[in-house]
Amino acid sequence: MTRRAGQPRLQEPPKTRGRTTIADGVVEKIAGIAAREVPGIHALGGGFTRTMGAVRDRVPGGHASAGRGVKVEVGEKQTAIDLQVVVEYGVSITDVAAEVRENVIAALERMTGLEVVEVNIAVNDVHLPDDETQEQETSGDRVH
Repeated sequence: MTRRAGQPRLQEPPKTRGRTTIADGVVEKIAGIAAREVPGIHALGGGFTRTMGAVRDRVPGGHASAGRGVKVEVGEKQTAIDLQVVVEYGVSITDVAAEVRENVIAALERMTGLEVVEVNIAVNDVHLPDDETQEQETSGDRVH
């Protein structure tokens, strides 16, 4: 079949002309930021991860990682998320976990178009109000 001049060429819709891949690190950052937005979340990561992150944050040029405490598996159309969190003392852990799950799923599906098949949450610690004053006292700073 020959194409006649002036006749529009039939093309596939733009969404089918090419492929988009999303790096694991992108999904980790989005999930980490979405989890931290939830009231009642103090931090993400296990004890060792948080300690190493604090050291890295103090090094000149170092910066906090938005993906700290987040592990992901990313496929072509789906993703699964594992989060390690520290909650504030006094909050309902089940309520905070449910809100984190909702926020992470909404952010990822909206921003990436990936279907989130699961968000697993491991609560590794509870942050006590006294913890901050002890951290400041033992931080080595002589002047407060």
